[in-house]
Amino acid sequence: MRIEHVALWARDLEAMRDFYVRYFGGTAGDKYVNPKHGYESYFVTFDTGARLEIMYMPSVPENTNDIDCQALGWIHIAFVVGSMEIVDTLTERLRAHGYRVMGEPRTTGDGYYESVVLDPEGNRIEITV
Repeated sequence: MRIEHVALWARDLEAMRDFYVRYFGGTAGDKYVNPKHGYESYFVTFDTGARLEIMYMPSVPENTNDIDCQALGWIHIAFVVGSMEIVDTLTERLRAHGYRVMGEPRTTGDGYYESVVLDPEGNRIEITV
């Protein structure tokens, strides 16, 4: 068994698609549009076969979670990048491009080397070896 995809509601489909393609090496499929419901989406596929479905529909309300405080439910998506140096480099690249770094690169108590950054809409991304 494996996870096939995870889905994410977004305000700006194109900005979110471009972020995951540019910084995490995803490949975006064609945009799907259902005009009857005002629903639009992209699937972004990563080299492992896992996919991220980025969705928009004007009737979906804003998220009430606070970026600085965690709450119950899904909290982050993690990308394995291959080395500590790539974690450091990608974290600095994202910071230089204006993305917020929530957790500096470090070795965690359970042995992961990781950083935590926010995507364009404030979703947490763990970058790890």
